[in-house]
Order: sequence, then structure tokens, then C-alpha cells
Amino acid sequence: MTVVLVVVLFVIAAVAEIGGAWLVWQSIREGKPWWWAGLGMMALAAYGFIATLQPDANFGRILAAYGGVFVAGSLAWGIVFDGFRPDRWDIGGSVLCLVGVAVIMFAPRPVG
Repeated sequence: MTVVLVVVLFVIAAVAEIGGAWLVWQSIREGKPWWWAGLGMMALAAYGFIATLQPDANFGRILAAYGGVFVAGSLAWGIVFDGFRPDRWDIGGSVLCLVGVAVIMFAPRPVG
């Protein structure tokens, strides 16, 4: 159950952070209405709270692992919302990052 919770929280966090940043980008760089940036800022704030729900209590570990999720999630977001077409290096780098996430979050550690 813990693995599922970690993965679900990382996905929700990615949607909040990447979606929030995308909304701000759209407002500032693509001329969308100002309130898109406001929605983006709210989503970015929500991301900060979502990260605290992770079962591991180590801030550094959670944010480091989330960095890998952010890399893969950002490319996926670009594919879905901006028509981005990743090359093999983008995909390989994303896979490498997700392997790093798995090592950081799920490697066996001594109890105590």
C-alpha cells in the first residue's frame, strides 16, 4: 500500500506543480488571461502541501525523488498539452530519472 500511496502522491504533486507552472507560462508567454497565472499560483501552492503528505518524513529525500518525477512528468505534459515530441534522449533521460526515483524512495534501509 505504501508504494501505491507514494506513486499516487507523486502523480498528484506533478499535476499540481507542472500544471501550475504551465498555467503561469501560458499567461505570461502565450498571452492568456491574467487569471490563468492566478490559477497557476494556486496550483503551485497546492503542490507544496501535497508533498507533505508523503509517508517518508525526510524533506530532502522527497524533493530529490520528486525531481525525477518532475522531469518525466514535464515531458509527458508537453506531449499532451503542447504537442511536444520527445526524442530518444528525452525518453532515455526520463527513464533514468524514474529509476533514480525508485532507488531513492524504495531502496531497503535499516530501521531505526
